[in-house]
Amino acid sequence: MKKIAIFFKKVWKFTVLLLLILLTFSYAMFQGGFVSWFLFYSFLPFAFYCLALSFYSLKDMMVIREIPKSDYNAGEPLKVKITLRRGSSFPLFYLMAADQLRENFSPLQINQNALLIAGLKKELSYEYTIDELPRGEHLFQSIKVRIGDPLGLIEKEKVFTVENKIIVYPAYSELLYRPLENHYDQGMTASRERVQRDTSIAIGVRDYQPGDRFSWINWKATAKRNEIMTKEFEQRQSHDVFVVMDCVPDPRFETIVSFTASLLRAVLKKGAQTGLLTTSQERASFPIRGGEPHLQQLFYHLARIEARSVSSLEKVLEMDGLFIQQTLSFMVVTAQLNKPLIEKASFLGRRKGSTTIFLIKAEKESPTENERSLIAIANARGVRIIMIHEGDFSLAFSEVSFR
Repeated sequence: MKKIAIFFKKVWKFTVLLLLILLTFSYAMFQGGFVSWFLFYSFLPFAFYCLALSFYSLKDMMVIREIPKSDYNAGEPLKVKITLRRGSSFPLFYLMAADQLRENFSPLQINQNALLIAGLKKELSYEYTIDELPRGEHLFQSIKVRIGDPLGLIEKEKVFTVENKIIVYPAYSELLYRPLENHYDQGMTASRERVQRDTSIAIGVRDYQPGDRFSWINWKATAKRNEIMTKEFEQRQSHDVFVVMDCVPDPRFETIVSFTASLLRAVLKKGAQTGLLTTSQERASFPIRGGEPHLQQLFYHLARIEARSVSSLEKVLEMDGLFIQQTLSFMVVTAQLNKPLIEKASFLGRRKGSTTIFLIKAEKESPTENERSLIAIANARGVRIIMIHEGDFSLAFSEVSFR
């Protein structure tokens, strides 16, 4: 139906052009005189250009979009270059190009349209900048090109499919992660060591590393290999961390994602292992692992996740928490604190290990009276509550962060 409407519109404009030529010619013939013939001959160049433009095709045009790289972090700028190449030097009065962006880009951020004076040029280009990239996976699908005549009678446009995809990872801050609790020797002291080990049980040997004690040297293995070898000990405590991120719609959701990314990165950078559970449109659970590939997988998931969960966080903990077999540290990231959540976190902490809830707040936002009372209840039940304000992620594991 739309194609039929466009066809009739083109036919109508072409008919109007022919009528204008006939009218000006008739006026000159019947009126006579210099003025009438001057008007007719003055109109002829525009009319002929319109006729020629009506037969001009945009099919031989090539459109290229250039994006410097495919991976970005949220908040970074992006400069896009659009290049248009024509197969002929047909004179164009103007050429308008518009990059077709998806709705997740705010129109206030960018001006992706350009009005170019083409003339006889075969190649034209322009650039536009997106000042702050929003988190997500963004697909640039097409570029619309429009040409027309000075009178506005003949207009042509064509949409060129030019696909580019970029992934914008969540912004993160540098955190100093410190394990908050020892699962063998229970306590509240945070450790600054990379990994604590039980030096009474040797499970193997490895190459000497700066900082190893003299008493850890395995002299037999050192003599065999002619290199200093030290004993590899069993870990004294579990450093495994399982993070549960709240995905219910909330104005602070972007802050939740950013802090979760910072937390996961800090844990893995410390040398520990971590897993992640989110329930948005679909449930996604990542097993507890370590290493850079695992971090990239988690960041890619956080880049695409949306706040579309229909299940409250306490229900997520009830359904999924007990499936975890090993003892570990549970860390819950949410912006909404309630009594059922504290009860589920307390039960999970007694069964599986320590539980910490990071309560995300906007910048300079203070806790409500209800939240203060809930924090007191949580402390009484052994659930640690740490309040995190936007922009103050680095205080997450400092002494002043405990409430």
